[in-house]
Amino acid sequence: MITLYSYPELFGVADNNGYGLKVFAFLKLTGVPFIHQHVFDASAAPRGQLPYIVDDGETIGDSGAIIAHLIERNGLSIDAGLIQAQRDTGHLITRMLDDLYWVMSYSRWKDEQFWPAFRDALLRQHPSLTEENLRKAKEFNSQRYHYQGIGRFAPAAAYARGTEDLQVLANLIPEDTFLYGPKPTSIDAAIYGFIANVYFYPIDTPLKQFVTSHANLVRHCRAIHAAIGGSHAATA
Repeated sequence: MITLYSYPELFGVADNNGYGLKVFAFLKLTGVPFIHQHVFDASAAPRGQLPYIVDDGETIGDSGAIIAHLIERNGLSIDAGLIQAQRDTGHLITRMLDDLYWVMSYSRWKDEQFWPAFRDALLRQHPSLTEENLRKAKEFNSQRYHYQGIGRFAPAAAYARGTEDLQVLANLIPEDTFLYGPKPTSIDAAIYGFIANVYFYPIDTPLKQFVTSHANLVRHCRAIHAAIGGSHAATA
């Protein structure tokens, strides 16, 4: 049995981090059985980053590597119909989502306008956390943002960068299907991992405003959410 280790749920989604939710959605869409273990401490993870899986004693980190491993190990056909140009576009989207991650994270941990609401939501849903835990995490993330670069942006400039990424997705996602047709592929799981962590976020960040104003992004997110058995407890 596969065990997925990822951050805890929040705001009605199974993982409050885009990468872990991406893997969770992929596993659900492909029907691969797994156990989901929520953790806050990433020190045991490969390279100290969540998510990771343990599959028959083998530990694999990095969401992309996890999905590639699962496809090969289980002979999954979710991406079998994609042509090379579609695979290339998926690769580019995946790299763009890496950029969007930093803006999404910035909106939660860095921007003082939205940080208190995020902190309070974590404390409500996860009583094992303390304000001191979150203060230290906030300081740690502030250092990460500074060295990565997004922490040197003023909020308006940071969100402009994020909405540029979201605009690309809005341009690419059809109005009534998944990215490449009526059935989702692994790239749809990746897109969901990040959009769901914006759309179901009940705080009106500029990222949330952008997503909710684009019907195709909302429809895509909710379609994957329903397909993987997600709860709509948190709504836009």
